[in-house]
Amino acid sequence: MIQSVCVFCGSSCGSRPEYKRAAEEMGALLASRKIRLIYGGGNVGLMGAVADASLAAGGAVTGVIPQALMDREIAHRGLTELRVVKSMHERKAMMADLAGAFVALPGGFGTFEEFFEVLTWTQLGLQQKACGLVNVMGYYDSLLSLLEKAEEEGFLPAAHRKLVLAADSAGEVLELVMDFKPRVAPKWIGGSVDDVS
Repeated sequence: MIQSVCVFCGSSCGSRPEYKRAAEEMGALLASRKIRLIYGGGNVGLMGAVADASLAAGGAVTGVIPQALMDREIAHRGLTELRVVKSMHERKAMMADLAGAFVALPGGFGTFEEFFEVLTWTQLGLQQKACGLVNVMGYYDSLLSLLEKAEEEGFLPAAHRKLVLAADSAGEVLELVMDFKPRVAPKWIGGSVDDVS
């Protein structure tokens, strides 16, 4: 049973209101299921929206933020728990340790980098945690096409391509994450895939 989900998302709200609504939906859904939200600790953009929605629905929220961002006064001061760390590397490691699964809402470089790092850890078998993308308004269509191209060109085994759980809404992605069955697949193309469950 997943007790916590780490959400990666933008520190801005983007250009469409649907992005913020998806963040609010995710926060409220996590709270309704008594799942703790783990996130980057900010009070701005989609980060602030997902945290505020979870808190408003009675959820538990843990933020993890580097001291440098605390010093810029962008930390959320109303969280259930706020952990201050020394570096971005420490932040990512702590969020990964605290989370039972990962979800990415729309965002920029930081969101992409965080999502692909934990996805790679699942690919390599360093963890067995679900990784989901909320493809709001087709935001991640190009990325999903790139993954298909990587599979077609022999750089990504089909079993690894399937590790990216994507859907159009927060609710759909959360269902995929909750139903995720860990698999052990060899990193290098040409091996077999065995179920661990």
